[in-house]
Amino acid sequence: MDAEPYLTRLTVQLIDGVEKLPDDVRTRHAEYLLAQQRPDGGWPGREGGSDLYYTGFALRSLAVLQSLNETVCGDAARFLRSRLSQPAGVVDFFSLLVSCYLVPLGGGPNVLAESPPDWRDRVCDMLESFRTPDGGYAKVPNGTGGSTYTSFLVALSLQLLERPIPNLNSLAKFVLGRQRDDGGFVEIAPMKRSGTNPTAAGVGVLQIANALTDDVRARVIDFLAELPAPGEGGFRANDRIPAADLLSTFTGAWTLDQLGGRDRLNLPAIRDYAEECESPRGGFHGGLWDEGIDVEYTFYGLGTLALTADVPPTPGAFSK
Repeated sequence: MDAEPYLTRLTVQLIDGVEKLPDDVRTRHAEYLLAQQRPDGGWPGREGGSDLYYTGFALRSLAVLQSLNETVCGDAARFLRSRLSQPAGVVDFFSLLVSCYLVPLGGGPNVLAESPPDWRDRVCDMLESFRTPDGGYAKVPNGTGGSTYTSFLVALSLQLLERPIPNLNSLAKFVLGRQRDDGGFVEIAPMKRSGTNPTAAGVGVLQIANALTDDVRARVIDFLAELPAPGEGGFRANDRIPAADLLSTFTGAWTLDQLGGRDRLNLPAIRDYAEECESPRGGFHGGLWDEGIDVEYTFYGLGTLALTADVPPTPGAFSK
């Protein structure tokens, strides 16, 4: 397996990049994120109450801004404890786990301090209930076919738990089977055309498994390099969608950077796109088409600005 945990590498690089952003930018987004925390300690999406998924993104965003503090993390711990006994799928479980990891780092308590001594083993057994005959992990227990994204989240979760991935070679083979002729990866087996986000997830698993070959790397670089939206600068979710979005922009740019394809990125245009998605009151829109803002897209926006922090916009790049 990859020696350095994937999330550690990601977080450290984003912290380094965010530190280079202007003070007013960092402050604006930190204030937005802090203002979104609800009285129960969690964070909501655009509708409804506190949610594990959005709480995870809010804490990760505050972490890269280095704006976690004892009060915020103490309140977040209350919310997380209230969810420990509730059933959760892989997506929510990963959000819970990464949140429990970040809260003590920000000065809060150990959310899992009163868990049974073997809680990690129990969690690993639970995650294996999502394993599928094809070697991947499904969105629901006892599924028949694996999901590339879910498999990536399980791999990340096991790294956080400091546990090995069972049958790692089988998982790598599953992911390699999701690569298509265009060079990218798909989410589920029947799909023929690749997408930016399944490709980022597939590459992530292969990096964790040390199974990324030079051929796969080169094909992915060529695939992702063709996905920026003309006239916008950001990445599209796939080559049939005309407009870019901030999620695809971050995952596409991050993956290309990690694969050694940074020279294939129009970094000034990507930065301009992310800045165009910023709200003047803090937070980020999902794309130029999006009227709302939320904490998830704020993470992607901060991540994109971090990746481009060293590169000022230049003439000819997309501008506001």
